[in-house]
Order: sequence, then C-alpha cells, then structure tokens
Amino acid sequence: MSEKDRVYEVLKKLEIPYEITPHPAVYTAAEAEEYRDLLKGTRCKNLFLKNGRGRVHYLVIVPHDKMLDLRKLDALLDEKRLGFASPRRLMKYLGLTPGSVSVFGLINDEENHVRVVLDEDLQKDDKINFHPNINTETLTILYTDLIRFLEWTGNPYMVIKFE
Repeated sequence: MSEKDRVYEVLKKLEIPYEITPHPAVYTAAEAEEYRDLLKGTRCKNLFLKNGRGRVHYLVIVPHDKMLDLRKLDALLDEKRLGFASPRRLMKYLGLTPGSVSVFGLINDEENHVRVVLDEDLQKDDKINFHPNINTETLTILYTDLIRFLEWTGNPYMVIKFE
C-alpha cells in the first residue's frame, strides 16, 4: 500500500473528512505558494527537528509564512541546540523523504518517538492543509480533526505560542 493510501485509510477509519487538491511536486513552503489559491484554510510548514544530542525528535508545525527562531524554540521546549534532522532520521522516524514532511508521517512512528509542537496560530482558521506523505497533493482537514488524528497516533503533542 502506498504512503498516501495509508493516510487515506487512517482518515477513513477515524471518520475524518478531507478535500484533496492535486498539484505539481513542491518541496518547500515557498514553492507551494504558487498554489495558494487552490487551498482553503491554513497552509503549514512542517519542520522535522532533533535536539543537540539527537535523542529527542520534534515535528514542529507552523503557518507557512511564519519565521521560526530555533533559539527561541530551544527556550520554549527547554532544549539545547535544536536543529534540522537528517534525511536518514526523517526516514527512520516518519518514513518520509525531504519535501514530503507531514503530520501524517506519524502513522509510521509506531513507537511514538516524535513529539509534535503546534503553533497556537494554527487554530485561527478552522481548516488546515498537509501533504498526504507525498508532495503532489494537499489534504484539507478541520483543525479539530487534526487534534483527533494526533490523539489517535499517541504521539505527545503540545500547542505553544511562537513569537
């Protein structure tokens, strides 16, 4: 079963409705900007980070246009030297490749290693957008369904205010 089919299967099981928007492959939030008029709701930037020792991994989700200061995030999470995790770690923990990072990669984290950090501003709109673990489609779901999905995964998550 393909990665995106696994996502659709889980969403169906959880009775989470979604809208699919196909588009050419995009690898960054900046590239996705070209297709902004096709999407409803908040477009997200998904960052896969590790702490300085590489023992703790975070999936940080912020609105696509928000700049993130890793030093401030260090303080908010009581961490030191947060940085981007390698493609090898991304594959190991979320089963994804660069350019397709998504909250739905948590489906592959069966041991709940990854901690999820949501920016408080994601709640401003009732709809939110993510890739279904491939970068040629975007799924739009309700923010409340995102929370239901996170509870289903069992991964720890927190909502914090990024300044």
